[in-house]
Amino acid sequence: MSEREAILGRIREALTVPAPVPGAHGDGASDPVSEAEAAIHISDWLPPVGESFEDQARLFAANSTDLKTDFHLLDNREAMLAKLQSIALEDGWKKVGSHHGALTDAAIAQLGLPVCDTSVAYDVNHLESCDAGISECDALVAQTGSVLVSSRSAGGRALSALPPHHVVLATRSQLLSDLPSAIALLKSKYAPGFPSFFSFITGPSRTGDIERILVLGAHGPKKLTILCY
Repeated sequence: MSEREAILGRIREALTVPAPVPGAHGDGASDPVSEAEAAIHISDWLPPVGESFEDQARLFAANSTDLKTDFHLLDNREAMLAKLQSIALEDGWKKVGSHHGALTDAAIAQLGLPVCDTSVAYDVNHLESCDAGISECDALVAQTGSVLVSSRSAGGRALSALPPHHVVLATRSQLLSDLPSAIALLKSKYAPGFPSFFSFITGPSRTGDIERILVLGAHGPKKLTILCY
């Protein structure tokens, strides 16, 4: 028997053993935890969040600073579009990736740049060559400074990952207090037909694997900007 056949044989043997159901590891099954109980446990080790919008906006801004996210809370949609135009001019954007949406359509019209539209079939090399990816989102999470995106809200899987600068457009109504609120939003918005993926983006892509030196942009965008009005 070759090494390959031996390895495949062990895999086949392992596949005949049924895996335990979630919560049934160890000596016995544990009782399921309700969402209310889970929220209590989460609150034990995540930062507390104020109830007012002002408190949550301040916490989100503070977390953004710690995470090296550029967060701008603006007065209205026109101010958001003007800020986006200013960033594009300052960074010298030549081409952007985006998708169809109420905010992104207005942004693309404002910029007047060539666009890789991820709402339709596209060339991944075209998207990778864009200076920035502009997307909407499902929510902003004050507790962690995260952006909640899904394949439906943010133009697919690659738009928030391939271009070196990810720009998120959001409204104040999308700012949520904590992670349980974000999960509840996903359930109310999409269940039972959930998107193919959703993700919490917490700052620009980073790694510290080599000598504990923080490197941005290792596995995705080097820069994350959030414009919210």
